[in-house]
Amino acid sequence: MAAGCAVRISDRGEGEQVLVLLHGYLESLDVWEEFTQLLMPKLRVVAIDLPGHGISEVKGEIHTMEFLADVVHGALETLGIRRCVLAGHSMGGYVALEFLRKYPEMLSGLILFHSTPNPDSEEKKEARDREIAIVTAGHKDLLSHTPAKGFAADNRERFADKIEELAEQITLTDDAGIVALLRGMKERSDLNDVLAQSPVPTLIILGRKDEYILPEVAEALVSRFPKSQVAWLENSGHMGFVEEPEKAAEVILAFCQTVKF
Repeated sequence: MAAGCAVRISDRGEGEQVLVLLHGYLESLDVWEEFTQLLMPKLRVVAIDLPGHGISEVKGEIHTMEFLADVVHGALETLGIRRCVLAGHSMGGYVALEFLRKYPEMLSGLILFHSTPNPDSEEKKEARDREIAIVTAGHKDLLSHTPAKGFAADNRERFADKIEELAEQITLTDDAGIVALLRGMKERSDLNDVLAQSPVPTLIILGRKDEYILPEVAEALVSRFPKSQVAWLENSGHMGFVEEPEKAAEVILAFCQTVKF
């Protein structure tokens, strides 16, 4: 239990340097399985099923990013982890930023992995409402196309098996959990000021071929946070830890060597 919510946790590797991985929307901690193998020789790697996804509990009709950050905090306390580098992929990055706002003293570093501190635009909120309607009508199978868009167009054939696995994950995800997280993302705060004012070292990892974080948005993000380290994955879309795992791991390990645990 963490913050009154039952969650699944993976805790692998040894050492005082801890990296915590938070998955994205329609994913689970299993998405990190192969990537973790590249990190474990040098880091203790913890991954968490965020409530509503994987086999963690669903708590109510909305999972705010604040609630999810509290759950992560509770999980780390249960594991006896006092400080860590927290890496969030996409939605996981929204949670990591909220954790930064609430518990900065626990962070040695923050990694935004294909994620931004921006709130939803009105257009994005409308898209979330459409997805909520699809899921509540019992048709979440219509979301099975979503994983493919996460990969660069010229990577989709090569990663067809992984895309199929991610589509299968959607069918296994609790309908109420999907809806609760969609509502939470839709209502999340603008955390640009939190990131700008934070003294916590930050690494931003971006994909040149990302169809969710378009080039102009990515470039604006980089210019807005000149103190942050930035890494571009030249041949990745929104799933760089799958599309370019060795490069992504190299960047993360180098970053972890520069921070104080």
